[in-house]
Amino acid sequence: MTRPARSLATAPIMVLNGPNLNLLGLRQPDVYGHATLADVEALCTRTAAAHGGTVDFRQSNHEGELVDWIHEARLDHLGVVINPAAYSHTSVALLDALNACDGLPVVEVHISNVHRREAFRHHSYVSQRADGVIAGCGIQGYAFGVERVVALAVERAAAG
Repeated sequence: MTRPARSLATAPIMVLNGPNLNLLGLRQPDVYGHATLADVEALCTRTAAAHGGTVDFRQSNHEGELVDWIHEARLDHLGVVINPAAYSHTSVALLDALNACDGLPVVEVHISNVHRREAFRHHSYVSQRADGVIAGCGIQGYAFGVERVVALAVERAAAG
C-alpha cells in the first residue's frame, strides 16, 4: 500500500502508552519519577507544536487496543512514538502491527534505562521495527521521540 503524502500540518504524531503508564507519578517513582502522564502529554504537545504539528496522545492497558490504534496510525498519522511498557518484552502482536506500517516513522521510548534493570527487560520485540529507541532519559525521552519522528518524516518527504 502506498501511503499518501503527510505533513506536520495535516497529520498528527500518534503517541502511544502501554500498560500501567496511567499510574505514572504514582507507581514506582524511584524508577519512573514523579511526572504524570498528563505531564508527558503536555511535553509532547509542546514539542510537536514547536514544529507546527500536533499529537494524538493515548494510553491503554490492553494490547488489542494498542494494536487497533497502530492500525489507525498507519492510515492517517505522521508517525508513532510508542512506550509499549511491559508489552515491549512480550508482544509479537505489537511488532506485527508496527511491521504493517510501511514507511511510517516509529520511535520506541522507555522512561527508565531498561538495560540497567532485570534481564527480561533487555529484549524488546518493538525494537525490531523501531527506527529509533530512546531509554533512560525520563519523560524527556518522549520529546526526543517526537523530535525524531519529525526529522524522519521530513527526510522521507524530501526523498520522495
